[in-house]
Amino acid sequence: MATRRFAVLAALAAVCAGAELVAGRGMSPGAVWDVLGGGGDATERHILLQLRLPRTLVALGAGACLAVAGLVLQSALRNPLAGPEVTGVTPGAVLGAVTATALGLAGWDSPLAVVLAACAGGCAGALLLWLLAGRGDGDPARTAVHGVLVSAVLGGLTAMVLLVEPGELGSVVQWLVGTTEGRVWEHWHLLWPWALAWGAAAWLLAGPLTLLRCGDDIALAAGLSARRARTLALVCAVALTAGAVAAVGALGFVGLLVPHLAVAVFGADLRTGLPGAALTGAVVVCGADAVAQLSSRLLALTLDADRLTLPVGALTACLGAALLLVVVRRAPGRTF
Repeated sequence: MATRRFAVLAALAAVCAGAELVAGRGMSPGAVWDVLGGGGDATERHILLQLRLPRTLVALGAGACLAVAGLVLQSALRNPLAGPEVTGVTPGAVLGAVTATALGLAGWDSPLAVVLAACAGGCAGALLLWLLAGRGDGDPARTAVHGVLVSAVLGGLTAMVLLVEPGELGSVVQWLVGTTEGRVWEHWHLLWPWALAWGAAAWLLAGPLTLLRCGDDIALAAGLSARRARTLALVCAVALTAGAVAAVGALGFVGLLVPHLAVAVFGADLRTGLPGAALTGAVVVCGADAVAQLSSRLLALTLDADRLTLPVGALTACLGAALLLVVVRRAPGRTF
């Protein structure tokens, strides 16, 4: 049964990737198929192979990272509302990227510098959380509360950078909302080894994470050090989130809601749940990006605005918020 579900998700991922390749502006769907068949002119080949294809791969990889990070966090903290934002990594990565851009140390034309700055900021956010909560008894609720406070502080610092450098408004908005616009092969080459390494590390923690979902007492009875396992899980979640945010910015609600879908489809066994979450996250982000590109094309035609672009992060935030409201209203007493 699980194999069939993986096959269905893999097929959906392929469909979403194909839809994203043909949804953007600048090329007709027929021209895309011509290029895929070996034809097309030099401009069309450049648009498809150097712009659309790496953008699609980055969307798939970032979605997988955020979904796995969210499932790891929800399992380790036993909190159904735990997402990558609760670690302070997402706002920290945004702060790092925006600060480096404001100082002239990085920019959209230098993906490596932006990625390094975002990763450094994400790790700094996680370190700040550890300094506040990591030296205590490792209580999940306390960690989550401190994570919210850390995120608020880092968000305030980002606003201060904007006040000092108002010319970076566009950069701040792109990082805060999340976008795959302008992603090239360098972004993908930086993302996939990071995602593969930390995704494998998270999968190796599937057993301990499953025990942590059952409670610290059960984990201790099984001979597991709950605090050590939780620390390792948080490190994996931090790394996966930093890599994703460094590539596409802060995509809202992906790390919060996709894990619930994965658990509903694959069950509580994280040996299948984590790979399932990765595939589900890839499908959600890639599909949302395809819809965002198609919507941008339709809005540009309707409003006669060639530069109008709908970022994928705005779409995931709106859809995620609506879905969360529906779930809460239908199951107000639901527990993890």
